[in-house]
Amino acid sequence: MSSNPQGTSRLSALTLAALGIVFGDIGTSPLYAFKEAFSGPHGMPATPESVLATLSALLWAVVIIISLKYVWVVLKYDNDGEGGVLALTALAHRLTNDSSRRSILVISAGVFAAALFYGDAIITPAISVLSAVEGISIATPRFEHFIVPITIGILVGLFLIQKHGTGSVGKLFGPVTVLWFLSLAALGGISIAQTPEVLQALNPMHAIRFAIDRPPSAFLLLSAVFLGLTGGEALYADMGHFGAKAVRLAWYGLVFPSLIINYFGQGALVLRDASAVSNPFFLMAPSALLIPLVILATAATVIASQATISGAYSMTLQASRLGYMPRIRILHTSDKEKGQIYIPSVNWLMLLAVILLVMSFKSSGALAAAYGIAVSGTMIITTLLTAFVTLISARVMRLPILAALGLFGVLELGFFASNLTKLGDGGWFPLALGAAIFLMLTTWKRGSQLVADQRRKIDIPMVDFLEGPMPDVPRVAGTAVYLTSDPTIVPSALFHNLKHYKVMHRQTVFLHVVNENTPYVSDSQRLEVLNVAPGFFMATVRFGFREEPDIPQALALLQLSSLDLNPMSTTFFVARSTIADGPGALPAWRCALYGWMTRQAEGAATYYRLPANQVVELGTQVML
Repeated sequence: MSSNPQGTSRLSALTLAALGIVFGDIGTSPLYAFKEAFSGPHGMPATPESVLATLSALLWAVVIIISLKYVWVVLKYDNDGEGGVLALTALAHRLTNDSSRRSILVISAGVFAAALFYGDAIITPAISVLSAVEGISIATPRFEHFIVPITIGILVGLFLIQKHGTGSVGKLFGPVTVLWFLSLAALGGISIAQTPEVLQALNPMHAIRFAIDRPPSAFLLLSAVFLGLTGGEALYADMGHFGAKAVRLAWYGLVFPSLIINYFGQGALVLRDASAVSNPFFLMAPSALLIPLVILATAATVIASQATISGAYSMTLQASRLGYMPRIRILHTSDKEKGQIYIPSVNWLMLLAVILLVMSFKSSGALAAAYGIAVSGTMIITTLLTAFVTLISARVMRLPILAALGLFGVLELGFFASNLTKLGDGGWFPLALGAAIFLMLTTWKRGSQLVADQRRKIDIPMVDFLEGPMPDVPRVAGTAVYLTSDPTIVPSALFHNLKHYKVMHRQTVFLHVVNENTPYVSDSQRLEVLNVAPGFFMATVRFGFREEPDIPQALALLQLSSLDLNPMSTTFFVARSTIADGPGALPAWRCALYGWMTRQAEGAATYYRLPANQVVELGTQVML
């Protein structure tokens, strides 16, 4: 049996990088998840019964929702290697392949879940870093007033390094994360050794009996337990960065056992000393190691933030490709992994939102009330979409998977209902943010569809235009290049040029850009030009996903003697629409919102680096 050292080495590197990106969110949950069961307005007394019940519920919730649902089942439902609820939505839509009410419902649910995910992506950096920096108050109470400024400084530094790419960041963070998980296991293991009776919580009957004997307390406990699961959706969204195999290897090999050992270690400490429930994570550490642990925890929470930041990048890329966002500048940061990207505009908007959140809530306990609702809602929709895809596709073991998804869904509904009790304490924030983002995503999609419908009414098939009689208009010297997203249709810019100026150039080029799935395209395959009629050419330009589209540079490779692209006589024509309130296809306020989003979109001329002195934008007013 032959081995593949190169493949093994690559998997090891991806697994290490995945540790630094994918598991940061769920990996820092021990900082706040266990203690939240015993704090706040709904906190329980730290009795042995409640401690064992909480640990038992945490353990089996992680096993069922993360180990089984996400890592084992849902990671198999990728869309061309991409993960996340939008990728799952696209897969479901492709399988239905229609515009029925069922398909519209599936898409709407997926887009709403994606909108909720952005709420999670903003809260995670704030609560994670705050919870770690708060350890300073235990080590040195004098620094308590500096917790918020230190947190903001750390977050600014985190968002500044994003431009180096998730692969580079992951290699930097990977070793730190390994040290973090080993520290979790060491702290927990030492504490468990002192109070081994805590291992009774391995028996799920402790959680079940607690639920039977004290239903109201058990219901409220679910919202605290859920804090230990909040990295699950980010784990799925980040799959495209590293692949399912690396994610599974890291989870089962290191992350899962370290988390459980630490949770049980915290429980063992509280069994020995109930007053330690105020911050059992840091109080497990010897006093001499407290400051190093605070520093390591802060580094780990920075990494935790990376998981949702990377997930937000992936979600934005998918939303743009599916037509729910305007054209946006996306930088690919790896030659080997197409999913490793950086989106500057998303990066800076998230930083602004996170800073405002930290300044508003000021403590991890206050933010914990806002955490959970958005994530649990997204998890439920992910389960429903996975069940839908399983139901309509010919998958192996369909019935067992559907039965398992039914169990996951029931548990997640319980978590969601419990989290709703936090609605008045800050839980409204991610829901309000998700609703606003959902409105923007659906407005862009609907507005774009209406614009496309209007254009189709006046569009002319390219074949009819080239084979029919040419317009009887004067021909002027020079070359006109018309950008087209669909080479089978005459570009609207040409149609309006003929309508208003009633002239044509001696040479007309219809230019279509193709984005390939390879990182780079060689110069020999970059450009293809066909002479489709006298004076008319069809050009196809190809770019790899790592390349910045540069049309003039690509056209410089032209070796066709019959086509002259002299910069002094070549003009690029680009269509740009202006949105106006019309007969009522969209309400006036949504029309105004779509018009604003259109103005924010990066123009084709800038995106493709067309020379400003050679571009003519033909604006058309579209009534919606």
